[in-house]
Amino acid sequence: MLITLDVSGADGAPVSAIDDGKGPATLIAHPGSSDASSWSQVAGLLTEEFRVVRIQRRIHASDAAIALPHTMATEATNVLAVASQLSRPLLVGHSSGAVAALEAALASPAAFAGLVLYEPPLATRSPIAGEAGARARAALNAGDPVAAMEIHMRDIVKVPEADVTARFALADARRQFARFAAAQIADNEAMDALGVGIDRYVALELPTMLIEGERSPAHLRQGLADLAATLPHAEIATLDGQDHIAHLTAPDRIASVIREFARRVWQ
Repeated sequence: MLITLDVSGADGAPVSAIDDGKGPATLIAHPGSSDASSWSQVAGLLTEEFRVVRIQRRIHASDAAIALPHTMATEATNVLAVASQLSRPLLVGHSSGAVAALEAALASPAAFAGLVLYEPPLATRSPIAGEAGARARAALNAGDPVAAMEIHMRDIVKVPEADVTARFALADARRQFARFAAAQIADNEAMDALGVGIDRYVALELPTMLIEGERSPAHLRQGLADLAATLPHAEIATLDGQDHIAHLTAPDRIASVIREFARRVWQ
């Protein structure tokens, strides 16, 4: 049965999560430019075996008031607020949600049984957004969220130019991008504020599964390789033919990786 789990974050503001299924708990932090519904297909494939809780990251809610500067520390405390209602869940994060998951695990490793991280954008060698992030913020502040998201997709995510042009030619896509622009730009700034380098994760002893798409942007795959070399107990699953949105294009494959890793963690 689907229910909404409401808890209070460290600042006292409510944090919501979608709670479904029974069994050992899996807690999912969704990526930017989306909400908890983006992982509904994967969640549906896991609920026969696990309790699946999908946190609604607060700044991505439709009625969100985003206080700047937004921080990954805030994201981490919200993840931990939901985790406190569960019994050492397996923590799953995707993209910026995976960065939030890492920061939550770093703050309180005993709260989790393990980690599954799908292509966290990590500033292992250079900033995530940098100069392009400043241009995206300027476009957003000038009242053009679509232009801000074009900069995000082309110059930060590094989606090929032809693909960006094709996506933004669609009116529905432009509306969707505009809806999440303020949250996405704040997300980028929060990740850059962590600084370049990931040595802080070297003592994170949790068993960790890292997921990458064979066709994902090179900087995401390089960051994942750097993270694998930093974490003490990490392994990588590569999804052939997939990229950064396999939760939508191949949810069965994402669910399979999570399921098999979870069984090992809880055996």
